[in-house]
Amino acid sequence: MDHIKSYYKKTIDTQIGQITIEGPITKQQLHSYMMHDGLTAFRPPNKQYEALLKIADFPEGRIIIARTDDTIIGYVTYLYPDASERWSEIKIDELIVLGAVEVAPDYRGFKVASTLLEVSMMDEYMENYIIISTEYYWHWDLRKTNLTIWQYRNVMEKMMAAGGLTPTPTDDPEIISHPANCLMVRIGNLVSKETIAQFDKLKFLQRYKYRKMRGEDS
Repeated sequence: MDHIKSYYKKTIDTQIGQITIEGPITKQQLHSYMMHDGLTAFRPPNKQYEALLKIADFPEGRIIIARTDDTIIGYVTYLYPDASERWSEIKIDELIVLGAVEVAPDYRGFKVASTLLEVSMMDEYMENYIIISTEYYWHWDLRKTNLTIWQYRNVMEKMMAAGGLTPTPTDDPEIISHPANCLMVRIGNLVSKETIAQFDKLKFLQRYKYRKMRGEDS
């Protein structure tokens, strides 16, 4: 499928300065910025910057950033699921993963994460996608936020709701291993019924494989 990307921009005025939210941005644009040293949730900032550059090269890859002048203080990424992941076992061209959303600790509390998601969905082409995000409590920053698991889950749900993602049932073993884990999903209004049916099989892959083994589902 085509992966058409339209650029959008929004600003947030805060007591510590203006924050610009923009994207999807290109690899060339990324080279104009540096990473804030507080962006360490997934890997060191320089390594995360390299990961963003790679995602920018993918046809489906989308990167929305939050920045102050030339410093990236937050970002959200979208890309196809990795070939090793459960979510690629049934090939769905319209399925993309919200791969990461991160905001530097100094800039939390200004709704940067929710605005990143809002700007992401300003692009009408996103209505062609099923967007998923897998949320595992062991990835959450409970120590720095001083939140309980369920308080963090509540905050996370509100943030994801800004992008239209809502909790959705699945039989994925990792997700159902703890009640706080969840699959968040947004189905665009241009996604076909056939694609949604394929996604339903993917959500309940264990059940689908069992039924297929018994000859109950083709």
